[in-house]
Amino acid sequence: MTAARQKKQHLPTWDLKDLYPGPNSAVLKKDLAKAKKDSADFHKKHFGKISKLSGNALGAAVKSYEKIDETLSKIMSYAQLVHAADVADPEIGRFYQTMQEAVTDIAAHLVFFALEINQLSDAALKKKLRAPPLAHYASWIRDVRVFRPHQLDEETERLLHDKHVAGRAAWNRLFDETIARMRIDMDGRQKTTEEVLHSLSDNNGEVRKKAAKALGKTFGEHIQLFSLITNTLAKDKEIDDRWRSYARPQSSRNLANHVEEVVVDALSAAVRKSYPDLSHRYYKLKARWFGKRKLDYWDRNAPLPAAGGKEIPWDTAKSLVLDAYGQFSPELAKVGKQFFDKPWIDAAHRPGKAGGAFAHPTVPSAHPYLLVNYMGRTRDVMTLAHELGHGCHQVLAGPQGHLKCDTPLTLAETASVFGEMLTFRSLLAAEKNPARRKAMLAGKVEDMLNTVVRQIAFYEFESQVHTERREGELSADRICDIWMDIQAESLGPAIRLHPEYKYFWTYIPHFIHSPFYVYAYAFGDCLVNSLYAVYENANEGFAERYLDMLRAGGTLHHKELLAPFGLNASDPKFWSKGLGVVSGLIDELEALG
Repeated sequence: MTAARQKKQHLPTWDLKDLYPGPNSAVLKKDLAKAKKDSADFHKKHFGKISKLSGNALGAAVKSYEKIDETLSKIMSYAQLVHAADVADPEIGRFYQTMQEAVTDIAAHLVFFALEINQLSDAALKKKLRAPPLAHYASWIRDVRVFRPHQLDEETERLLHDKHVAGRAAWNRLFDETIARMRIDMDGRQKTTEEVLHSLSDNNGEVRKKAAKALGKTFGEHIQLFSLITNTLAKDKEIDDRWRSYARPQSSRNLANHVEEVVVDALSAAVRKSYPDLSHRYYKLKARWFGKRKLDYWDRNAPLPAAGGKEIPWDTAKSLVLDAYGQFSPELAKVGKQFFDKPWIDAAHRPGKAGGAFAHPTVPSAHPYLLVNYMGRTRDVMTLAHELGHGCHQVLAGPQGHLKCDTPLTLAETASVFGEMLTFRSLLAAEKNPARRKAMLAGKVEDMLNTVVRQIAFYEFESQVHTERREGELSADRICDIWMDIQAESLGPAIRLHPEYKYFWTYIPHFIHSPFYVYAYAFGDCLVNSLYAVYENANEGFAERYLDMLRAGGTLHHKELLAPFGLNASDPKFWSKGLGVVSGLIDELEALG
């Protein structure tokens, strides 16, 4: 979709005034000043005294802490969203950095609080939790205390906290601004990374090839910078893991996700074992549809030959998603409709805007915001359905309060992937043209492969890079070799990987911002496949149980949340059931010829 067509469609942009009127607003300055004073007062009042507080008094302290932390989170949410809207603007970058530094300085006064809570004995804490004001925060305290074996003394924790803004956060910013400012020469035109990536799903094979070659050339020109960023952040994590006594590079992520390492290992093993039945089999089938023995990597997500492809206007996409949500639950659709009725979505692609898509929860006292880069493809409708699922989840969990509403990443993808599935099933049921139905099924399979197979391959790539980095810095060539070996294993013999593909790990932001985040997508997709199978065979009441699961936020872990649906992610058969749904769709496509 061209910029002119985007403008004609009046794609929405968000209005961040529900957070703050502007970067220089008096309200923002007032909140910063108050948070600074309140955090200093909190430190003075409670430092070194937590063990002596009664249950009621500790409950009141947690409430005060929550209020300060929510203000700081609101400020940073605003700064992040302003920055995402135009990552390339140096003044916005300066504002973002200034806010990071200010919030980091203020939050340093609060570091002691969780540490002192974790110094309490189990018996002493159990006694304090009898007091209702503290019992209200029991789930938050439970999650704080899982980090007890890995926490350092208060002085060291404050040092690491203070250095974050000039360490990991600064490297993250360098990556973001490099990608945002990057311009890729394609047919004599300077295009953004997002625009050229979009061309990889163009109907014209020559356009796809030119896009792939242009991306590879530009990524290759920046390979030393991306390798330096990756090596530095991996070393930074290794130091942190060593000091905190984490056994494996992914251990801290698993702990934060409240998921056992054996469960993640079982997921990864199950997906890797399924490569031949899923990705290898599908891409062989797709190559046959294209009349080839092998597909070039730039044809992996190509539209099917003669399948057609129509641009979907924004208003149509909105109706499709909300109707699908409404057929499942009118209440869920009502929550989702707010995002369109109010300026909570930024949809148009433009130079400088962050690529991809996300839902930012901000804070419960405000509301989430969605960022998408809408270009009119069916995939963009699915992305909208995905991010709206996140947004609805965040709204429904909001009443839990700031400290209890956050959902672990493994479950944070549930509502988003479920929203995608609802929308896909609705679109498929309405489509009567056999060629387009086949194309839709193929598109869904490809999305699932991108969510499950590709993300587990990403996870294995990260695991190998971080493990080898513990022995010394990796050369750019070595990182590229790891990438190519793992991609070849996951994609299979029907995909031809050209030499420039070795650079395609460089643009993926999750490796930089959230190490080992990626397996959460596979976790969520397999979980939703199993959950959707329960829904299709469920009696009345499924939607209510589902919404209750979303409302729980971070108060319950995966075993407790899935129990009402008769599901258990610790059961090895759980992953086979979820992967079987993908395999079944490939069976359907094979039957269609």
